[in-house]
Amino acid sequence: MNPGRLDSGPPNTGRLGRAGRYWEVAIVLGLSLGASAVYSIVAIIARLTDTTPLAKQTATINGSQSPREWLDFSYQFLDLFFQLFGVALVLFLLWQPGRSAFRRLGFNLTEKRRDLFRGAGLVLAIGVPGLALYLAGRMLGITVAVVPQPIDTFWWTIPILVLSAVRAGLTEELIVVGYLFTRLRELGWSTWTIIGSTALLRGSYHLYQGIGPFVGNAVMGVVFGWCYTRWGRTMPLVIAHAILDILSFVGYPLAVAWWPALLAPAA
Repeated sequence: MNPGRLDSGPPNTGRLGRAGRYWEVAIVLGLSLGASAVYSIVAIIARLTDTTPLAKQTATINGSQSPREWLDFSYQFLDLFFQLFGVALVLFLLWQPGRSAFRRLGFNLTEKRRDLFRGAGLVLAIGVPGLALYLAGRMLGITVAVVPQPIDTFWWTIPILVLSAVRAGLTEELIVVGYLFTRLRELGWSTWTIIGSTALLRGSYHLYQGIGPFVGNAVMGVVFGWCYTRWGRTMPLVIAHAILDILSFVGYPLAVAWWPALLAPAA
């Protein structure tokens, strides 16, 4: 796939028609990351209008949901499980007779080595600048301090964090890139309009962490969107996203312990 292919041919909206396709997109987003974006926008408004400066505020990721161990595990596991139904929904909607949605989105094992190589390249291209942007945002006071879950809380904490990273990679890349790129192309949107709009969506549901993460994730969305138009595969994007989040969820608590003056919340 290349950028020219996204613009080729007349819009194809199928039996639903143009209005029906837009309603489908709205419903998918309302049940998944679109709702997250709305909540994040409300959260950043609340943060910016709070008397506490943004630099002294915190955002907890993967936090405990109950003081009782079995209940905490149950809530966290069920939360991950049910969020994957958004992925199942878009795969169902994109399925065609004789052509599975996995093949349409390039989410299969037909190019294992190439996907791993591309995914690793994206980790390097996004990970280091992303960390630098987070630190810059903290110094400029436009990014809240991210408070991670301690990795030694329970024996199952790290496995749950890894599953959470994989879930994030699946939901974001298969919905925001795979599904939206497919549907918006069918509706006649241009390549860069699709890339730009989905990048803004990606940034918006990270606004609860501050302005810096919004910018960083929007840039990530542009890079991932461009790569998808070139490769026609979501698999390397899912791999890269999952690795980045595993490093964040598992590695960041260690980094906070090692460099508290740099990464810990301001007093």
